[in-house]
Amino acid sequence: MPTFCRHNRLIQNCPICSREQAIELRPILSSSAPKTSQPRERSSRAARSRSTPARRGGGTGMKVRRLARGRDDGFRSPLLPGLRSSADGERLSDELAFAATRLKALADDPPGLYAEVADGSLDIEERTWLAFLIAYICPLDGEDPFASIRQARKSWVSGEAPELDELALGPRTAHDPGRGTRTIDAYRAWAQRAGSQVAAFTGEQVWPAERRFARAFERLALPGFHRDARFDLLVTLGQVGVYDLHAGTLALGGDNRVTVAAKRAFGIGDPLLLERRALALADACGLPLAALDVGLYNWEAGERATLGLGSSAELDPDALGAVRDALDVQVPPR
Repeated sequence: MPTFCRHNRLIQNCPICSREQAIELRPILSSSAPKTSQPRERSSRAARSRSTPARRGGGTGMKVRRLARGRDDGFRSPLLPGLRSSADGERLSDELAFAATRLKALADDPPGLYAEVADGSLDIEERTWLAFLIAYICPLDGEDPFASIRQARKSWVSGEAPELDELALGPRTAHDPGRGTRTIDAYRAWAQRAGSQVAAFTGEQVWPAERRFARAFERLALPGFHRDARFDLLVTLGQVGVYDLHAGTLALGGDNRVTVAAKRAFGIGDPLLLERRALALADACGLPLAALDVGLYNWEAGERATLGLGSSAELDPDALGAVRDALDVQVPPR
């Protein structure tokens, strides 16, 4: 019976899995047609396609991006079948540990404006609105991460749009200056349809935290409010205790950095299998699943977005050790 690999190919036809399992590749069959030394004449259509520049704005344009990969030095981990480099494994371990450190800080000692979101003595509508602005604008990577958010901020009850002109934006911002306040307006309309922000995020009281997270994530698919900002908003609201929200999946799919990173790390493109492998990784490392969001994002970006925690934050040594042990990452002494 033929055996298929994880890439949905016959295992003897797959250059990756055949090498891993020491199976000889099936030879490529060549055509039995007689060869000729005469060059084949190009069709007029093919010639035109090579000589005519592509039109701008066409629907068939393709973006090609080269991904920086570490050298294959024999690193292998069953949790990360897409990685072949110990440098990649070490860097991903660091970013997962940073993401776990940030989640712990949000729960135990929220930095900056996150502390105001967590303050139960304040109006919950204003706290929810502030969390939205933080996720939408995104904290900066600098000495004052929340400067732009304070500059733009208007109260929820005022109904005024934030001051977004010439605003410095964080690395995961959802704001596009060319869109103006359309995303903000869509968010207010979304909350008003539910009766309030509280009603919109809570949904049915009987819902478990994971279902509440999934439903809110789906309904927050507003114009310009991309996956990363939506996910971070819901994680923040749950982590600081505003609502009972818990990520049961990474909501992978589409063209975003977290999904691209997951495909690289897990060596597969199917969203369902990506989610399963993400859960397995989180469980093995003893991390909340939500930590993989920021961890994979920063690993793919090649630089750390601190997202309000600040560049001086030290990694949780327990989280870092657990991740390195699970991935069998050996870090040489420095």
